[in-house]
Amino acid sequence: MKLLVGYKSGTNQAENLLELAIKRAQLFNATVLIVTIMAEGMEKDQELINEAQAGLETAKTHFDKKKIPCETHLLIRGIDPGDDLVNFAKESQVDEIIIGVKNRTKVGKLLLGSTAQAVVLNAHCPVVTMK
Repeated sequence: MKLLVGYKSGTNQAENLLELAIKRAQLFNATVLIVTIMAEGMEKDQELINEAQAGLETAKTHFDKKKIPCETHLLIRGIDPGDDLVNFAKESQVDEIIIGVKNRTKVGKLLLGSTAQAVVLNAHCPVVTMK
């Protein structure tokens, strides 16, 4: 079984998502794919790219300590983060996606869109969301 964690280091949810993924990986004897998505990444963004990579490596240590198979992926493919996560999950034949959700007003969702909403509505597999 493969679990995908949509991960953004430095968020309030980041540690909680990792803990949930550890529990589910142990329960299902799963491999975990930790994925961070950047909409774009040019030379000018190298510092942000390095920070994202460092965040992924730090996240991976949680799984290494528990001897849970884990891979990290930084996706910079220039498409909407929700679509990118769904596409990557399908490409990687993931069995479940774990993502964080934010509280937003209806107007906020309309104006800003919602990565989580796109994933929940379009994923080929079950999606677990965490506040």
